[in-house]
Amino acid sequence: MDHLRLILLLFLFLPTCFSFTFQTPSINEFTNQSSSSLKQKILELANSPGTLKWMKRIRREIHEHPELANEEFRTSALIRRELDQLGVAYDWPVAGTGVVAKIGSGSPPFVALRADMDALPIQERVDWEHKSKVDGKMHACAHDAHVAMLLGATKILQEMKDMLQTTVVLIFQPAEERGTGAKEMIQEKVLEDVGAILGLHLGSEYETGVVASRPGEFLAGCGGFKAKISGKRGLAGVPQHCYDPVLAASTSVISLQNIVSREVDPLDSQVLSVAMINAGYAHDVIPDSATFGGTFRAFSKKSFYGLRKRIEEVVKGQAEVHRCHAEVEFLGNEHPTIPPTTNDVRIYELAHQVSSKIVGEDNIELAPLFTGSEDFAFYLEKVPGTFLLLGTRNEKSGSTYPAHSPYFFIDEDVLPIGAAIHAAFALSYHSYSTNSYSL
Repeated sequence: MDHLRLILLLFLFLPTCFSFTFQTPSINEFTNQSSSSLKQKILELANSPGTLKWMKRIRREIHEHPELANEEFRTSALIRRELDQLGVAYDWPVAGTGVVAKIGSGSPPFVALRADMDALPIQERVDWEHKSKVDGKMHACAHDAHVAMLLGATKILQEMKDMLQTTVVLIFQPAEERGTGAKEMIQEKVLEDVGAILGLHLGSEYETGVVASRPGEFLAGCGGFKAKISGKRGLAGVPQHCYDPVLAASTSVISLQNIVSREVDPLDSQVLSVAMINAGYAHDVIPDSATFGGTFRAFSKKSFYGLRKRIEEVVKGQAEVHRCHAEVEFLGNEHPTIPPTTNDVRIYELAHQVSSKIVGEDNIELAPLFTGSEDFAFYLEKVPGTFLLLGTRNEKSGSTYPAHSPYFFIDEDVLPIGAAIHAAFALSYHSYSTNSYSL
């Protein structure tokens, strides 16, 4: 009797245990025999001498003529020229200089791939044949390569369009460095009907061909603030007749540091740095105002917006203690607030497994949290997606310097890898979107 009851209990609970198995049915695209040939086709197209030479030419042309945020007119024209030659339809202008192309069935599911295209106000110090021809401007964050790789993926997908069961939306985005481009593209409805989005960024933190990312929280949200404390001006020798904004600003700066050190869980990484302060013009006069500002960063939305709230509370509170008045501005146009980059767990898993088929499992790494920010985060607030880092570190080619360095350089061997990952992700998305998970 006890044995019979045990058997019944096993039958009762076994299905429940199995129902929590996490699987990604879409990856079958790349695991069976037919999909193996699909992978081979993608790699052959990406690594063909003609395609590799073409991507290098595009990347170098963009590199020679860098354009800052919202000034990407030449870059936009180059993209449209190449799309015309590939026979791919596109919309332009989008958010000023942006271009949005589409390949595929024209019907759901829709999947988006994104590349940014603006340069930085940096004087290039790398001496090579295709060095920037524009003084004070440089592609020091690999956006030239991002465009070349996404055009490479476009070429692959166009040649394999008969196999596409999705509509692929190709987003060439301006103004990432300003932090406003993604938001402006979204306002132009580029994500309409899109079910998932992939973003990819080159970096010298990893060897060429290594793909690194992580599920969930990945890059920090970033915000800037500027505070002005107003008091009552007067002679420093008779301070009792003054309301001292310098003292109020000083105590505010110290109290702001206590937010992270005394109010925040030590395991919840946050940054709050005051980086500028200005007050007065004479050593014996208490000024009528003092200004200071800085940056704040956090990885979760709750922590990020909580930190922002406390900055304002602390500054205004300290000003009131010293009989002064404070105004706190969270910088908008020049230094916009960018939310944390949070990868969707399932889309991350899809991208992880697709990437492993392109570069091999040995070249997949779990990235740490980074306090850098990316306006790709705005897309992730609207649709599920994931952001990947693709390594380009190669000491022989001189690709060792970090982004935003005047010596930044990339290993161009990475171009077909990025193009293949983009294309493979788009081709695998159909089976992912038409299968459900068993939780």
